[in-house]
Amino acid sequence: MSELLVDLVVTERRQETADVVSLFLSRPDGAPLPAWEPGAHVDLVLSEDLERQYSLCGGDARAWRIAVLREQESRGGSAHVHGELGPGSRVRARGPRNHFRLEPAPSYRFVAGGIGITPILPMLHAAAGEWSLYYGARSRQSMAFTEELATSHPADRIRLCEGPLDLPEFLAGLRPGELVYACGPEPLLAAVEALVPPEALRTERFTPTQADTDTAGNTPFEVELARSGRTLTVPADESILATLRRAGVEVLYSCTEGTCGTCETDVLAGKVDHRDNVLTAQERACDDTLMVCVSRAKEGRLTLDL
Repeated sequence: MSELLVDLVVTERRQETADVVSLFLSRPDGAPLPAWEPGAHVDLVLSEDLERQYSLCGGDARAWRIAVLREQESRGGSAHVHGELGPGSRVRARGPRNHFRLEPAPSYRFVAGGIGITPILPMLHAAAGEWSLYYGARSRQSMAFTEELATSHPADRIRLCEGPLDLPEFLAGLRPGELVYACGPEPLLAAVEALVPPEALRTERFTPTQADTDTAGNTPFEVELARSGRTLTVPADESILATLRRAGVEVLYSCTEGTCGTCETDVLAGKVDHRDNVLTAQERACDDTLMVCVSRAKEGRLTLDL
């Protein structure tokens, strides 16, 4: 994982749907970009105080492709991309980073809702076993990359749906070792989670769940910084990240919502109350890493590799 900022230039912009644009990003000198695998995303630095995460949905060694949905209630990221970026525009990026890796399996079922197709798209090219895709959106016109899907993959592997997906039918009869990958809006992911055993499911969320943002019941706890020997108290109404920044401790971060993985930090001791949307159930059980922007201590103290 590269955490260096990379200078990039937009080499091509495509209007995929009325509300989705894709951008191809390259180094200004055409040099190779950091390698990435399906499921990866980059932190796009759009301005001094505007940074957003976007899945890599294609490209090659010298060009990354991202696709961005224009959101009605944009916090600045999608509005900036749609309104300001075109061929010749300069941006910077950090990454790539990957918490949604395509794991080896005999077969896969992919579920994508709306712009959730972006991390799934490169997985279809990389999947070695059998696979099928269920891709839904409000309308056929709002589905990005349908032509690419039709020309790149067998038609019998892809099911497109306007409106709600019939998930019980699509997800019935999972075979031993089969994995389900899902990305899309929260109601879709919640429905998938209700149907698929956790050990067979991999999800990626672009926004935090309501439970992750609920601060009721928080209590103060201590964080010991192993490298410096300092101990800080995290108040009930403040995140570990906010406490660290207030104390002058430099930590890499981006989304502050537990969805991007930028602030992942090693845990050396203590039990973690994981509140992110990045780690799998198995990774959470290890208690050896956490996202300092949202997660807290289950008990009185955590020791972090800081």
